Amino acid sequence: MSTTRVDTTSYAAHPSPYRRLFALPGAKAFCLSGAVARLPISMMSLGIVLALNHLYDNWTIAGTMSAVYVLAMSCVTPFYARAFDRFGQARVGRIALAVQIVAMLSFAFAALIRVPIAALFVLAIIMGLTQFSFGALVRTRWAYALRTVEDGEQLLNTAYAMEAAIDEIVFILGPIMAAWLATSVHPVSQLFVPTLACGIGGTIFFSLKSTQPSIIVEPVTVSVSEHATLSNASAAPTATPTKKGSSDTSAADRLTLRQLKTQAPKPKSVLLYAGVLPLLAVFVVFNMSFTSFDVSITATMKTMGLEPFLGLQLAMFAVGSCAGALIFGSRQLKGSHWAHMVMFLALLTVGYVFFRLTMDSLILLGIIEILTGLTVSPLFATGNLIVKDLVPPESLTEGLSWVTTAGTVGTSIGSSVAGVVLDAANPHVGMMLPFLFTLAAVPLALCGWLLAKRRT
Repeated sequence: MSTTRVDTTSYAAHPSPYRRLFALPGAKAFCLSGAVARLPISMMSLGIVLALNHLYDNWTIAGTMSAVYVLAMSCVTPFYARAFDRFGQARVGRIALAVQIVAMLSFAFAALIRVPIAALFVLAIIMGLTQFSFGALVRTRWAYALRTVEDGEQLLNTAYAMEAAIDEIVFILGPIMAAWLATSVHPVSQLFVPTLACGIGGTIFFSLKSTQPSIIVEPVTVSVSEHATLSNASAAPTATPTKKGSSDTSAADRLTLRQLKTQAPKPKSVLLYAGVLPLLAVFVVFNMSFTSFDVSITATMKTMGLEPFLGLQLAMFAVGSCAGALIFGSRQLKGSHWAHMVMFLALLTVGYVFFRLTMDSLILLGIIEILTGLTVSPLFATGNLIVKDLVPPESLTEGLSWVTTAGTVGTSIGSSVAGVVLDAANPHVGMMLPFLFTLAAVPLALCGWLLAKRRT
C-alpha cells in the first residue's frame, strides 16, 4: 500500500475541521448514504415495542421481542464485519443487504396480518440475524480516507465525533417518525419506513467503490518445483514471438499469473487484543440505560395520555447528544481516552438521577435530557477512538462492530429488564434503572483504565 502523504494545503484553507473532512473526495456521498441506511437502528427496536404493545397490550412481550431482535443482531454483527474486512465492503454488502431487506419486509408483513406470536418471534430472530453495522462501515471508510492526510489522526477524532452526531440525528428523527406512524397512520407502518431507507441508502453506499477500503492480501506460496519451472521458462529463448490471441500461454506466463493470485489473510479475532474485553463490558452495561429509559418514558407518557408526543420527548435526549458530538469533534481533549470515558460516564449517571427526579414534569425532563445528552456522543466517540488504538487497521471494522455488538447486547437486556419491571411495578421504578446501569459501568471503565496504564 502506498504511503504517500496527501498535501493538505488545500484543506488548510478551510478553518473548520468538518469542512476539511468533506473536502475529501467521495466523503459526502458515503457519509450521507450511510446515514440514511442507519435509520433502522433508531426505528426497528422502538417500532417493535410500539407495534407489539398495540397488538397485544403487553409490555413484557413487546420488550422481550425487541430484546430478542437486538440480541440476534448482536450475535452476528462481528461476523459480518470480519467478512467485510477480509473480502471487501461491496462484495459482501450487496448480498447481505438483499437478504436483510427481504427479512425486514417479511417481519413487517407478518406483523401487519397478525401471525401467531411464536411465528413473529421466529421472524424477529431471523431479521436480527441479517443485520450488520453501517456505522462501522462508514467509520472504517473515514479511517481509510484519512490514512494519507498529514493530520489524519486529529481529523479522525472529528470524523468519529461527527458520525456520533449523525447517529444522534438518526435517533432524533427515528423515534419521532416511529411514534407518529404508529399512532397516526397504523401500528405497524413504522416498520416499513426504515426498511425502505435501508434499501435506498445501502444500495447507494455499496455502489461507491472509490472510497472502499482496500483488502489486505498476501501472496500465494509457490512450490519449489514451480519456482524451478519458472526460472527455466524465464531463461528460455524469446526470439519466436507468440501469435496475437493465441491460447498457448507460456509456462512463465502461467506461473506469473499464479503468483499474482491473492487470498484474504486470516487475522486473529479482535477479542484477543489486550483491552478490548474491558471496553466491551463497559459498553454492554451502560447501553442498558438507554432502552430502559426509552421503555420507561414510553410507559410514562402512555399513562399520561400523551403517547403521540413520545418521539418528541425522546428526541430531546438525542438533540443534546448531537450538540455534544459537534462540540467534542471540534476540540482535542488532553489525556487518556479511558479517563475521558470515566468522566462522561459519571456525568451521565448524574443526569439520569435527575431524569428520575423530574419525570413527572415533561418540560423540565426535556431540559435535563438535552443537558445530559451532551455526554452521550462523546462517550461513544471515545470508545471508538480506544478501539482505533487497540486493534490493527486490517481489523478495524471488526473492532468497531464489536463495540456496536456490545451496545446492542446491552440495549436488548435493558429493554427486556425494563419491560418486566414495568409489568411488576410502575414507570417510577423503571426510571431508576438508567442511573443504576450507568453507575455500574464506572468501575468497569476504571478497570480498563488501569489495564491501559499497565500496558503503557
